[in-house]
Amino acid sequence: MRPLFSPVWIGCVLATIVLTGAAVRAQDSDLTAARDLYASAAYDDALSMLNRLRAADHPASQLRAIEQYRAFCLLALGRSSDAEKAIEAVVAAEPSYHPSDNDVSPRVRLAFTEVRRRMLPAIIQQKYAQAKAAFDRKEFAAAAEGFSQVLVTLTDPDVVADAMRPPLSDVRTLAVGFEELSAKAAAPPPPPPAPVVQAPPVVQAPPAPRIYAGEDRTVVPPLAISQTLPPFRGPAGITRTGKLEVVIDESGAVTSAVMIDSITQGYDRIALAAARAWLYKPATVNGVPVKFRKVVQITVKATS
Repeated sequence: MRPLFSPVWIGCVLATIVLTGAAVRAQDSDLTAARDLYASAAYDDALSMLNRLRAADHPASQLRAIEQYRAFCLLALGRSSDAEKAIEAVVAAEPSYHPSDNDVSPRVRLAFTEVRRRMLPAIIQQKYAQAKAAFDRKEFAAAAEGFSQVLVTLTDPDVVADAMRPPLSDVRTLAVGFEELSAKAAAPPPPPPAPVVQAPPVVQAPPAPRIYAGEDRTVVPPLAISQTLPPFRGPAGITRTGKLEVVIDESGAVTSAVMIDSITQGYDRIALAAARAWLYKPATVNGVPVKFRKVVQITVKATS
């Protein structure tokens, strides 16, 4: 009887897996190197490296970071038109992104603000239409998430003035109602009794990558590039506090967000949605990017 898989075929598969993992690590290292070149004002060198990275396949979170740093470099080099296109790509991919006040100049922040003010109204209406289409298809969980994103974006400082006028004020009213309907409809029914089946043999899974935390002395913690929250609306004069835990991967993107201490059910939901779009310079151990668990203390005071 012939074997199902030849040793040569198995060897090729293992080699492909090893090469793929090595390529991902190399891309992470190159992105970190490009960030360091930007930080040291070597803008031409950083831009050349980012352009090479841009031409390769990357996860969405890395592509967003590549375009962000391309925009930073292009603005620093005085290439405003090219920088505007890079900023448009960033805003289209992640509308909630704001450059950190501590990491970029007022000129860079102004450039992002101008593009965001121009693009966000159309993006909000597009996201509302997508969420409404999901609602009409009875995909209620996706619809609830989409309407929540619309409401979060409507609180953005760069669009809040437009949000008070039609058509965005009408979008807000509709999104609030449909978000509540979607959340109620998405609640799962009680699960049926589980059938009794024979347990499969236990297969030893490979160990998961370690997630570092603040108590680990060997790790250099991540630095926030974008870590903003929407304003809290509630009874005037009431201050509330809470805690939010995020896991930051080797590229600086947030892979999970959990509210440890709740503020309110409604604000928790939009805070978590905003936290999933935060971006960091990743934590490192001996210069190598690593996963990191970060706890963020939140203090909010209601605004009128």
